[in-house]
Amino acid sequence: MHLHWFSLTLLSAFSLATSDALGKKFMQGYTAAELVIVRFVGAAVLLAPLLWERDFPTLPIAFWAWLGISIPLEILAMLLYMQAVRDGELSLSLPYLSFTPVFTVLLGEVVLGEKVSAAALLGIFLVVLGTFLLHAEKHGTLWCRFAAPYRTLRHSRGVRSMLIVALIYSVTVITTKAALQYMPGGLFGPFYFAVLGVVTLVLAGVLRPSSLQVLMQRPSLHLLVAGLFATMVYTHFVAIERVQAAYMVAVKRSSILFSVIYGSVLFAEPAFRKRL
Repeated sequence: MHLHWFSLTLLSAFSLATSDALGKKFMQGYTAAELVIVRFVGAAVLLAPLLWERDFPTLPIAFWAWLGISIPLEILAMLLYMQAVRDGELSLSLPYLSFTPVFTVLLGEVVLGEKVSAAALLGIFLVVLGTFLLHAEKHGTLWCRFAAPYRTLRHSRGVRSMLIVALIYSVTVITTKAALQYMPGGLFGPFYFAVLGVVTLVLAGVLRPSSLQVLMQRPSLHLLVAGLFATMVYTHFVAIERVQAAYMVAVKRSSILFSVIYGSVLFAEPAFRKRL
C-alpha cells in the first residue's frame, strides 16, 4: 500500500526536527561547514544504494539547468540553517521556516502553474500568524506588543538567517519540483543528494580542507543524524511529486511543532505552552 503524501510529509517533518535536535544536542562544537558536510555527505552515502541498478531516463538540458540553480542555493541555505539551529533556540528560530509556503504559493503559480485554494491560503496565513505571535508581548501598548516581532527580527541574527533560509527554500522547492518532471521522486531524491554530497566535498576540499576531518569522527552519531536527514530527503521528494508544492511545504512545517517540543525537553527552552 502506498503512503499518502500527507503521511509521507509528516514523516519527513519528524525526521528533520529530530535530526536538528540531535545535531544541536551533541554537535555544538562543530562549525556550520562541518555540520553541512555531515548532513549532505552522510545522506548522499546512505541514499546512494537506491541508485544502484536503476534505469535512468534521458535527461534534457532543462533538467540540468534546474539542478544548476538548486545546488548552490541548497548549500547556502543549509549553511545558514545550521548556524541558526546551533546558536539559537529551536522554538524561536525554526518557526520562521513557516514563511516558505507563502513565497512558494507565488512561485508555484508562476513557474509550475499550480493553483492554491482559498482554504489553503487561509491555513498558510494562520501558520505564519502563529510564527509572528511567538514574539508578541503580553504587556504594554497594543503597538508595543505587536512591534515586538519586528524588534526580534532586527536584533536576532538566528531569526534573520532562518527567514533568509525560508526564502531560499521557497525557490529550491519549486526548482527541484520542476526537475521532477524528468525523473521520479524516488529516484530524484537520492540522485539530487548524491550530486549535493559530491559538490559539498569538492567545495570543502578547496575552501576549507580541514573541515573534511569531521568525516573521520564520531561515526555512530553522524550516521544517526545523516540517516534521519536522508529519511527526510526521500519522503520529501516522494510526497511533493503527488501534490502542489505549497501544500506539501505547509504540512512539512509541522517540523516546527516537533522542534518546540524538543526545545523544551532537551534544552529547557522557556515558555513551552505559549510557543506550542
